[in-house]
Amino acid sequence: MQADKRLSTEIDANVPTAARMYDYYLGGKDNYAADREAVGELDKVVPSTRRLALNNRRFLQRVVRTLAQDYGIRQFLDHGSGLPTQDNVHQVAQRVAPDSRVVYVDNDPMVLVHGRALLDQNDRTAVIHADMRATEEILSHPDTRRLIDFSQPVAVLFNSVFHCIPDSDTDGPKAVVRRVTERLAPGSYAVMCQLVSEDAEVRKFVTDFMGQATRGNWGRVREPKDVEALFEGMDVLEPGLVEVSTWRPDSEVAPRQLTDEWIEFGGLGRLR
Repeated sequence: MQADKRLSTEIDANVPTAARMYDYYLGGKDNYAADREAVGELDKVVPSTRRLALNNRRFLQRVVRTLAQDYGIRQFLDHGSGLPTQDNVHQVAQRVAPDSRVVYVDNDPMVLVHGRALLDQNDRTAVIHADMRATEEILSHPDTRRLIDFSQPVAVLFNSVFHCIPDSDTDGPKAVVRRVTERLAPGSYAVMCQLVSEDAEVRKFVTDFMGQATRGNWGRVREPKDVEALFEGMDVLEPGLVEVSTWRPDSEVAPRQLTDEWIEFGGLGRLR
């Protein structure tokens, strides 16, 4: 990614963004008519998406709680964090351990505005306006350096974001993961999941639709094998890489996917 590329701080209400569409699926209010219209069109082909979004959010909350409670992680770097909602990463982690520190990263200017307002009173949490591919910018940012000690284990989160960036030898998902994880201490963790489908027609429709709707701010819907490749060199913790509603559910009656034309697929890896 070009180091000198500047992100816009202007909010364009006429162009849907993945963050605002996700916000709408979660019942949030930080979205516009363009986002809601895009959701309506998407639902005609992939009607399970609202349930998928809710299950993905619950997965994030469970995995953060697990990292803080069971593995003693106190540092979280959340790439592509999206708009604040209930039970954000810092709230889940700090409920377990008040000294937990969280850095959120997102390129959507609305996330920056709302995130900073929410976190204004929390000095162990920060929001950085950056593209998730700008690894050096993120890791060298004053707020990251203030909150994250990279000599100690860190949990890096790429939760439902890699489908937003295209494949590339230098800026694709595998390259981003490699750049970030090579800077982490052994015993650090990576949370990664993305939208996948076994159906080539679904992959093509959603990839084309979202690419057009967001004016190119999209990558592609991938296959499970593409997500598996991201965990190369890590120990994947139980229950492995799965549809995320089945990742250590809180109960046997937890919500599941109603249909499987596409799913959120991923899990938790530990760096050796």
